[in-house]
Amino acid sequence: MNKNQLDILQINTFDCYGGAEKIAWGLFKTYQQRGHGSWLAVGRKLAQDDHVFEIPKTATSVPWARLCPGLHDRLIPNGNRTQALGRLCGWLRIMAQGIPAIQRELGWEDFNFPGTRKMLQSTPQRPDIIHAHNLHANYFDLRYLPMLSHAVPLIVHLHDAWLLSGHCAHSFECNRWITGCGACPDLTIYPGIKRDATAWNWRRKKKIYARSRLYIATPCNWLMDKVRKSMLMTGAQGCRVIPNGVDLAVFHPGEKQAARAALGINQAAKVLLFAAHGIRDNIWKDYHSLRKAVALTDANLQEGGITFIALGEDAPPERIGNAEVCFVPPQQDPRRIACYYRAADMYVHAARADTFPNTILEALACGTPVVATAVGGIPEQIMSLGSSAAPDGLRLFAKEQATGILVPGGDPAALSAAILALAGDDELCRQLGVQAAQDARARFSLERQADAYLAWYQEIIEKESIHRQSAPRSWRTDKKDALC
Repeated sequence: MNKNQLDILQINTFDCYGGAEKIAWGLFKTYQQRGHGSWLAVGRKLAQDDHVFEIPKTATSVPWARLCPGLHDRLIPNGNRTQALGRLCGWLRIMAQGIPAIQRELGWEDFNFPGTRKMLQSTPQRPDIIHAHNLHANYFDLRYLPMLSHAVPLIVHLHDAWLLSGHCAHSFECNRWITGCGACPDLTIYPGIKRDATAWNWRRKKKIYARSRLYIATPCNWLMDKVRKSMLMTGAQGCRVIPNGVDLAVFHPGEKQAARAALGINQAAKVLLFAAHGIRDNIWKDYHSLRKAVALTDANLQEGGITFIALGEDAPPERIGNAEVCFVPPQQDPRRIACYYRAADMYVHAARADTFPNTILEALACGTPVVATAVGGIPEQIMSLGSSAAPDGLRLFAKEQATGILVPGGDPAALSAAILALAGDDELCRQLGVQAAQDARARFSLERQADAYLAWYQEIIEKESIHRQSAPRSWRTDKKDALC
């Protein structure tokens, strides 16, 4: 294919909000700046941009759902007479809400978003390629993947493992997603479901993938290794690991004292920063271990006080021992977020599960060394300085190359030891910060990420063009599947 300018449609839950949204938005804007046709289809539009549109929310209606409220009203006066009649009244209330409510009650994942079928009609012309990000969070009908992927070349970009499982975005220590789910150990893990229909959900996803032509992208090898063990591979036509990138025009080193002055942060304190949405109750993060690590660090720090900044939650300040804890609500201005990274002596990231967190990349790009738990794809982000607490099997680097320190998950003592190692050696902390910024420029720029995807788009479009010429076929969503 010789077409230099592409028409690119990305899909995501929101246009601006969390980590996946930052990635999609950064690519969306970079493609526009390079002269490509760039659109973003979202479940909910938050920003004002003419090239962002919400996927149509077409309501489904069935005749019997309209009859249920009347029948419920007739039976409810007698509903407390027998247990069976009470249950019937409960189901009538659910049935009145239609098929989606019934399926949610049964534990089925909700794919009832028929507006997905009209998504391609919202762009001025049919895109050359579709780049889909998070497809959960109740806005996208996964059953249209076969139709979409046979109509337009389609990349599925995983930011978590939801597509691989019967309901959860991360499975922690559970490996049932490899063999078919069922007997789920925790139905409350996001996105939670009411009953254990995980085996049914898993089989339904596998059936959808088997009828699709999917190109699969992940930001790290850790997640791609999971993909290769999963049922998602039944529809895979190609796979590629492309690390996420950050905007280096925003996230870059700067003067620490100036950043602290701008934010009103104590110039003399050792400043630790952690950023996440809803830090204290975030299921993926480990605020419990981080609090313990701060207490241990405060008790053993030889000189100076600690200021711990928790960016991403609005709460009153508190103290852990003598350490000051400052909660900062989520910030929308990326330049102000970058200012927090520059103000910190180190960025501390404690997680129970994580894929390839943007916050670590942003900290590295700002020249802030990182102390983090070695879970998910985080070891692929940080060149870890060797230490006695280093996790087994981890590649370690000399201090002339290191950009931070990795520790085992759920180990506050190891986390504190790593913090103290940097807090007690200003020169080492500075050196790792310089190397962090250098590594971010080499590996994690938004421009590099966009280059990699644009090159892959061209390869995929050429491959799919040849496929369509040799095996033309009309695809649609089967009525049978639409009721699954």
